[in-house]
Parts: sequence; C-alpha cells; structure tokens
Amino acid sequence: MALTAAIAAVAVPGPVGSQAPTLTSETDPDLFTQVEVAAAVRGPATTTQPLDPGRSEGALDASSKLIEPAKRTETPAGRVDAAQPKAKGGSIVKTTAWKLDREISWYGGGLFGNGTACGQTYTKTIIGVAHRTLPCGTKVQFRHNGKVLTVPVIDRGPYVGDRQFDLSYGACKALNHCFTGPIEWRMAPR
Repeated sequence: MALTAAIAAVAVPGPVGSQAPTLTSETDPDLFTQVEVAAAVRGPATTTQPLDPGRSEGALDASSKLIEPAKRTETPAGRVDAAQPKAKGGSIVKTTAWKLDREISWYGGGLFGNGTACGQTYTKTIIGVAHRTLPCGTKVQFRHNGKVLTVPVIDRGPYVGDRQFDLSYGACKALNHCFTGPIEWRMAPR
C-alpha cells in the first residue's frame, strides 16, 4: 500500500507555474500590441445596398404596420429554358436504322414527385426519356441485351455534356441499363 501511494505521488505531478482561471484576475493590456490590417483593394470599392431602400431601411418601431403583398393575378409563365449545352450535330434525322450511343444514362433520385417538361409527374415507374429538342410524345426505341423498349419523350435534358438521351428510372429498370454506357436507339417506326 505504501508503494502504491509513493508511485501515485510521483506519477501525478502538481501544477508547475500554471494558474487556474479566476474571475477576479484582470488581463494585462501590455501583453497585447495593436495590429492594423490593410488589404489591397483590386477594382472599385463596393458597398451593400440596404434590403429595403427607401421604405423601412431596417428601422421598424412599435407603431410600424406590416402589410401582406397582394395575391398574384397573372398566370405564371411557362417553364424557363435551362442554360445547358446544345446537342451536337443539330437535330436528329428521323431514321429507322439503329444507332449506337455510347453515353446514354438515366435520371431520378431527388426528382421523383417533380413535374416533367411535358406536364407529367416524374415517378419511379414512369417510362420515358428526356431529350433537349425532340417534341413531347415523340416515340424513341432503345435496344439493350435483347430487349427493345419504345418510350415517349417526357422531359427535357440531359444536363450533362454531350449526352443525347436520359432514360427515366422506369425505362432504365425495364432495359436493365441503369448506368452510363452504350445503348442502341432509333426513332420508332410508324
């Protein structure tokens, strides 16, 4: 027992010149030096405008009245065209010959429940394809691993580089092509 107490006394040193923080001690101002930071401004100096210039300018008091804006009476505008790269090679020539596209993908994820550009609700089961320029409802056939699937254009896209088509999640599951890779396609024969 005495040995344990002796080891504990040696192994646990006491405070060596440090102080515990106290509320009564003041910080010596001579320990700090004033530093001035000067930044080189490139271009014209700018300022931030108040959020509501000319009206409240951020000053509200107890007598201020807040009024709700009037409801919109005009009909909302249609879907705005997204800023995206155009499809290479111009428009698609309507042909019934099969073509190989090496970069066809699918889209989904956080888009389920959103509206498509063609007026439908995008679900996990909807079968269709997104294309930048083909009219809504245009039928396109895809062939992969012995399966042929005819789908309508239901949305705009794809929003990635040179891709020409994006399969819906339902279409990629039906073709077993839920990845980015090669697939054959053609305009559906009438």
